[in-house]
Amino acid sequence: MTTPTHAPLPEHTRHLGDGLYLVDTGFHRPAFDAAYLIVDSGRAAFIDTGTRFSVPRLLEALAATGLGVDAVDWVIPTHVHLDHAGGVGTLMQHLPQAQVLVHARGARHMVDPSALYQGALAVYGAEEMARSYGTLDAVPAERVQSSHDGQVIRVGQRELTLIDAPGHAKHHHAIWDARSRTWFTGDTFGISYRELDVDGQPWIFPTTTPVQFEPEALARSIGRMLAADPLWVCPTHYGRLGNVAALGARQLKLLAAVVELGERLRAAPDRHQALRDGLRQLYLADLADMGRVMEPAEFDRWMALDLELNAQGMGAWLDRPAR
Repeated sequence: MTTPTHAPLPEHTRHLGDGLYLVDTGFHRPAFDAAYLIVDSGRAAFIDTGTRFSVPRLLEALAATGLGVDAVDWVIPTHVHLDHAGGVGTLMQHLPQAQVLVHARGARHMVDPSALYQGALAVYGAEEMARSYGTLDAVPAERVQSSHDGQVIRVGQRELTLIDAPGHAKHHHAIWDARSRTWFTGDTFGISYRELDVDGQPWIFPTTTPVQFEPEALARSIGRMLAADPLWVCPTHYGRLGNVAALGARQLKLLAAVVELGERLRAAPDRHQALRDGLRQLYLADLADMGRVMEPAEFDRWMALDLELNAQGMGAWLDRPAR
């Protein structure tokens, strides 16, 4: 049984059916960064939060379902990157009954987010941090739980299963809702921007952003999710996607091409720029294979930041000592 909507949904919130809601967090641009709200039998959970500036949207979405803040049992960041978890501490101040459920490798950063903040500050600078992320609020240690592979939790009468899902980040888990056959994938299953859809079909690409890209682990994590025969995946960037088997196959094929590109350019002069250019060519070719031919300048309008960060992540991967 799911709780029906009791009020018109805010414009930034969409009901996906069966008690699942997508909330556009407003980070960077519309349809870029999502949080998800699960409602069942009068109880609720948030998966990912966006930044602290997203919290009013999350609370509006919750209120529109007819539930109060004391109905939320869980806040579950898929990983602790700030576009996914920057708002966790702020949101928790409004949710008296909730616990944070975070990957064991990320739990300490919820209790003391100073290292997260300083790391992001070094990358983005003070002006961008103030504009896009704001400050980070700590969560009391007694309200933080570490997840483990195969853990099962309840939201009302609904069971959610968490799995360790590294490849994009070591502190990443994914959440399986068996009732709707949906994976909430964070960044592990890839990124799909709606502006790059091809005749209504999503294009998806693997994110290799700094600093923990591990292609073999990423392929295994995607394989585990595909093995559940999901109807849907819900990546944070962006939205609910169907035809999951085909998406996964395309993702794995493109991931293999990314690895080949990195190995080929490992010792290239001006390697970073070569990786950027090579990724652009790979992505454009993959889009063309789906039937959408784009000029590089148009493509860069949406993908310039991803190209830069993905090239950085590939460089960190290539420089990592072999084990």
